[in-house]
Formats: sequence, structure tokens, C-alpha cells
Amino acid sequence: MAVWREFFPKNSGSLARNKSAVFNIYYLIFILSVLTSPKFDDKIMTMKLLLHTCCAPCSMGCVPALLIEAITPDLFWYNPNIHPYDEYLRRYNSLKRFAEEEDLEMLSENEDLPSSTETLPNGAESGNEANQVIARDSFQDIFVKNTSGLIKEERCRYCYKTRLEKTALTARGKNYDAFSTTLLISPYQNHEEILSIGEEAASIYGVEFLYRDFRPNFREAQRQARASSYYMQKYCGCVFSKEEVGGRS
Repeated sequence: MAVWREFFPKNSGSLARNKSAVFNIYYLIFILSVLTSPKFDDKIMTMKLLLHTCCAPCSMGCVPALLIEAITPDLFWYNPNIHPYDEYLRRYNSLKRFAEEEDLEMLSENEDLPSSTETLPNGAESGNEANQVIARDSFQDIFVKNTSGLIKEERCRYCYKTRLEKTALTARGKNYDAFSTTLLISPYQNHEEILSIGEEAASIYGVEFLYRDFRPNFREAQRQARASSYYMQKYCGCVFSKEEVGGRS
């Protein structure tokens, strides 16, 4: 019964609303053909996947493609590259809305925020929103410090590596079967580099990297995100990419 639930969600989110009767018939034909195929892989049908997510618009192109395979991913928000903090919050809140509307589990990097006053500025107390902002800014400062002396290609590799290794580590720690990333949908990212780093992280942490080329879904995902009034960012995320587009936010 779980397989049928994945193809016909109970919620009334944007993906469910956009499924026409013809599209649902396609789903039905597809799932029947998969279940009756001699090459049927029940491992895929029961896969527990942690999907690193960079934003809501990209997720809108990746999640439906995974649902077609009967994979319902849990979303993982880990993006220390995003600057400034208000931009970080816009993207986070937009993704949180998407997860809630589509009835998806969403994990975040909140566990990385300081839990002890030893890691906070003098006089600060842990556990309140103001100090979480301080902690978040400090985490962003680390990212900038580690990438400021690098050329663009090296910065991007560091950014991919940081996020994918964290996703792989989290997937292993929480007993996921595999991990993947919405970065694979963007025609503006280095697709081959992401694949290579994902496979490296899989080897290091002993959890499968599920590779899918989501790029054909990019334009339609952007269109649907605009139609659903999700936040649409104007630059990749880091302070350097913000400067490249003239400081627009």
C-alpha cells in the first residue's frame, strides 16, 4: 500500500494539485509496468533516501522524478555557503513551506548551532534566536575564510564537497540507504564535479550516492515555482556569486 500512497499523496500540495487525470493514469501504467517487470528492483522501491536540498524551486524538479520511482525522499537543508543571513532565511523558509505542503520530512543543520556558551561570544547565552543568528553568521564566516583565496572552480568544488560530505555523514548516521542532491538539476552547476564528489563521499562514508540527471526538469520546475509563488533567488548563494550578479538579492 505504501507504493500507491507515494503516487497519490493525501495532501493537497502544489505537486498533487498539478497532477492531471491523464498524468495520474500515466503513473498507474508506470507502476504496474514496474511491478510486473522481470527486472523489478524492490530495493529501489523501498529506498530510504536523504536528499540534500538547496532551495524549493530545484526541489520541485527533483522530488516528482523520484516519486515516479516510488522513492519518497527526506529533505536535508545544509547550505553554509548562502549569504547573507536574510537570504539564507528566505531560501530556508521557502523550502520549509514546500516540505510542509508536500508532506515531506525535512531535516536541517540546526544541530550545528552552538549548544554551549564556550562557542559563543563573551556574555552571550546559548539557545535563543539572536545568538543562533550570531552562530549562523560565524558559520558563514568560516565558509568565506576557507574559500576567499581560491579561484572560482576551487571555491565551487569546496562548496560541493562541504555539503555532500555532510549529507553523506548524516545519511550514514541516521541509517539512510542512500543520499543525493538537488544540485544535479541545475544547468549552471558543474554536473560532472558534483557526481565525482558525491561518489567520493559515498566511498568515504559507506552510503550509496544515488545519481540522477534532473536537468531536463529544470525549466518546468522554475515555471511551477514561480506559479506557486516560491522565493526565486537571483544568484547561486555565496558572497562571491552575489558579487558576480552585481550585488542583487
